[in-house]
Amino acid sequence: MPTLEFKGKQFVYSHHHGVPFRELQVVQDKSLPDEGKKPSLDDNLIIHGDNLEALKALLPTHAGKVDCIFIDPPYNTGNEGWCYNDNVRSPLMKEWLKKSANPVDKEDLERHDKWLCMMWPRLNLLKELLAEDGSIWVTLDDNEAQRAKLILDEIFGEEAFVASIAWQARYSVSNDASVSTSHNYILVYSKAPETWKKLRNEIPRDEKQEKQYSNPDDDPEGPWRAIPWDAPNIRENLSYPITTLKGSVKYPPKGRCWAREEEKWNEIVEKGLAYFGKNGDGAPSYKRYLKDAGTVVPTTWWPHDSSGHTDEASKELSAFGLDTPFATPKPVRLLERILRIATHEDSLVLDSFSGSGTTAEAIISLNKKDGGNRRFILVECEDYADTLTAERVRRVINGYPYTGTQREELHRENITWSTFGNSKKHKKVMDQVESIENLHGHEYDKIKKQIKDGVLTVTGERKVEKTAPGLGGSFTYCTLGEPIDIESLLTGKDMPGFEALARYVFYTATGQSLEKVGKPAPDGLIGETELFRVHLFYQPDKEWLRSNEAALNAERVAAIEQGNKGGKRAIVFAVAKFMSQKELTARRIEFCQLPYAVHRILGD
Repeated sequence: MPTLEFKGKQFVYSHHHGVPFRELQVVQDKSLPDEGKKPSLDDNLIIHGDNLEALKALLPTHAGKVDCIFIDPPYNTGNEGWCYNDNVRSPLMKEWLKKSANPVDKEDLERHDKWLCMMWPRLNLLKELLAEDGSIWVTLDDNEAQRAKLILDEIFGEEAFVASIAWQARYSVSNDASVSTSHNYILVYSKAPETWKKLRNEIPRDEKQEKQYSNPDDDPEGPWRAIPWDAPNIRENLSYPITTLKGSVKYPPKGRCWAREEEKWNEIVEKGLAYFGKNGDGAPSYKRYLKDAGTVVPTTWWPHDSSGHTDEASKELSAFGLDTPFATPKPVRLLERILRIATHEDSLVLDSFSGSGTTAEAIISLNKKDGGNRRFILVECEDYADTLTAERVRRVINGYPYTGTQREELHRENITWSTFGNSKKHKKVMDQVESIENLHGHEYDKIKKQIKDGVLTVTGERKVEKTAPGLGGSFTYCTLGEPIDIESLLTGKDMPGFEALARYVFYTATGQSLEKVGKPAPDGLIGETELFRVHLFYQPDKEWLRSNEAALNAERVAAIEQGNKGGKRAIVFAVAKFMSQKELTARRIEFCQLPYAVHRILGD
């Protein structure tokens, strides 16, 4: 696979491994917990700090758990004034940055290299946080989109690419340019793109798509359509013979091959989904049922398709009356559309370039509409994390001073003339609109219905004189604490708490996050995986750590063995041991000495 080379790549290639772990520290007076509750790291999170270090801090608790990642990084236009200052441990790298202009501007001939150096370790950490069936959405423009796709291919794998979406970000045309760029890109990747595509089923199907399905054989599974089994290109392993119902042997058409491996075709045959045309002797295809087909997501998104635009986003932000300006907000409708495609009602969403906090508003708004329980994690490194990002979320939750007319889209549906010509379809649409009016009518002064460009929209309008109502919700505001420096354990300086260290050693030993940390136990068990049981003997007390009580002894080994009913390998973290490793190995116990032997047992 072709890869992209850029200045500094060799120094940042593994930089994410060397970023120190930091403990998330709750800031109570900036948090907004549910009434009667204390701020919790299990709540929605807004983290103020460098997003590289924040992503590393999230690994022990959220590795492999994030369903949807949305990031809107610097577009690197040369006008944003962003700085590249990662502490990469390389004299050559430090010398390069020392002599370079910072902030990065349009005159910097190496600004693309710096942007790539900044994005590389962050994308690697985002990959570790992403769930196996999750997806990542990256918004960019022509300044970096092509380079971003190359490094996303390299980090996630070419097979993880799902789509490159062109989003019309601007309505207006620039008069001072011969070619006016009005679109941005949204690059979409997933660790399991085939699994991810199933999430589209949550989007209502439109009338045009339903017409492609029928049920000529009265299949009890309902309407279906035949999907050809052949695909472009010639591959020997995908050119096997297929026997039709009438006994004919079929091979791929000239210049083509079959879509998948022979084992997959055999599965289709076993499930009764193979189809060879009406006469049973045609080209191989398979049945796809309407009930299993989601709306195909187009790769061109226009504002009238519920995608919004930048002018709309600026008006949305200014309505909150915040004192902190922000030049490039994203519209709520764009985020809501992404969330409808990429999440389910209980999804966890991460935005590590959170800016003005649009992602949080979109999640709260969508939860309000569909009764979902989506959670968000926002990370913002700038000083406005509290005064802009978090403050916007506070006002979304609690309400805010406002005078004017608020509009909220309640329903959107593609409409054709055949809808009005078919009494059943017409009645179905009208019943749906009536249901929306009955359900939400009391919340608004007016429910407006409009058909424009073949799209029916139902919008709630509310006149506000003093205060816009809040949507409810909560979040915990966090900062990043000092690095969890294992070498500090015996010095007693900046010692991590038991829970923080437990999550840290569990992740470094297994590569997985720890669901829940129990209290210190006689056998020191903090959690287990399918293969390992991980134990920690620790107290954030220098004198205790220097005493015999902190060591792994025969009594603790007996407790570990007694609790290990499944015979799993035990990994034990402690400052000392009173037994030989040979004896421990015979009992399937791996000893890791604190502070020196904290490492990922399984490797990277």
